[in-house]
Amino acid sequence: MNNKCILCIDLKSFFASVECIQRNLDPFKTPLVVADPDRNGAITLAVTPYLKEKGIKSRGRIYEIPNNIKYMRVKPRMSLYIEKSKEVINTYLEFVSIDDLHIYSIDECFLDVSSYLKLYKETPYNLAKKILKKVYEKTKLCATAGIGPNLLLAKISMDIEAKHNKDFIAEWTKDDIKTKLWSITPLSNMWGIGKRMERRLNSLGIYKVEDLAKYDKFKLKDKFGIIGEELWEHANGIDNSCIKDFNRVAKEKSISNSQVLFKNYYNEQIYIIIREILSTLMFRLRKNNYTTGRISLYISYSKNIQGGFHISRIVDKNNCNELYLYKQLINMFEANYETDLPIRKVGICFSKLEQNKSIQLNLFENIEKINQENSMNKAIDSINIKYGKNTLLKATSLLKLSTIKERNEKIGGHNAR
Repeated sequence: MNNKCILCIDLKSFFASVECIQRNLDPFKTPLVVADPDRNGAITLAVTPYLKEKGIKSRGRIYEIPNNIKYMRVKPRMSLYIEKSKEVINTYLEFVSIDDLHIYSIDECFLDVSSYLKLYKETPYNLAKKILKKVYEKTKLCATAGIGPNLLLAKISMDIEAKHNKDFIAEWTKDDIKTKLWSITPLSNMWGIGKRMERRLNSLGIYKVEDLAKYDKFKLKDKFGIIGEELWEHANGIDNSCIKDFNRVAKEKSISNSQVLFKNYYNEQIYIIIREILSTLMFRLRKNNYTTGRISLYISYSKNIQGGFHISRIVDKNNCNELYLYKQLINMFEANYETDLPIRKVGICFSKLEQNKSIQLNLFENIEKINQENSMNKAIDSINIKYGKNTLLKATSLLKLSTIKERNEKIGGHNAR
């Protein structure tokens, strides 16, 4: 466990609170819902803390709100929310440098205050309290803060405890791992574990974080690859990522590919698009004889919903085959996607690129199988380079959800003979 001090700060019911403030209303006393005003099946993008106390959840459906609850329904205004988010971020920058700030989403940020505590002569709790107070004074927005020795514990302390505390602040140390982190159940309440991964872990007899922390690390890695090792580390409060690494990604040599979709994709429908974008990038890796040490996934929702997420993960550059990276991307998607939200843009980025000079032997992988896959892919690449990118495609490219043939044609890949 390192000696860093990380704050994770989230704006409470952000969209709904902004709408209340614009109307001089108190979010804690006002029943307001942000949603498309014209559709009964619209998704509730946000509800006020007042409605949350009555059991109404954000990201539900309008028709799920009980008829006996009266509320105000307002249309989302993303340009307004972006402006308010900028105001809050500028407030954070009064306390820390841009290099020590990571914007996780429109309403959530991480701040590394490790080197500022001595400067301000403050405890982590008092500094967090000052920052939340300044945010409220400048914007009238309430925020919650989690404090921890790494990003993981800061985030989880905020999600699990801070939102329920009277002052909206929670501080976890390594001493809280066994008493607080290990008690989390169901597993999907843990940051980074989605419903599908929860079911897979349940099938192994793992139902709470303590079960995961005490499970055999090598068996987890054998079953889930590097994801299994990461799950075990997180269950034990281990997270070696740092904010400066996230901020350096854009400066590294990288390759990326993205696609704006012509219709909404939901849930597992997006898997085929992720696979096709991944295949495009893998072709470029093989062509230049590169491996990648970090993959990033970008998901943007449709314009009437807005928002989305961007998540990065360190991967094993010595195990840089397509199936391995596909599993990583799907796990990243499932851990961060909010079910049933319409997706309109997908992007994937490979960074930490290195020349592929050798193969690292791995007891958990079938090296012969990987070599066969690499040889087959190189053969397919040579045929598609010579005769056109649509000459040899995966069978999934014939499905209605596929877009690879049309994209290849637009960039001159239809010159098959």
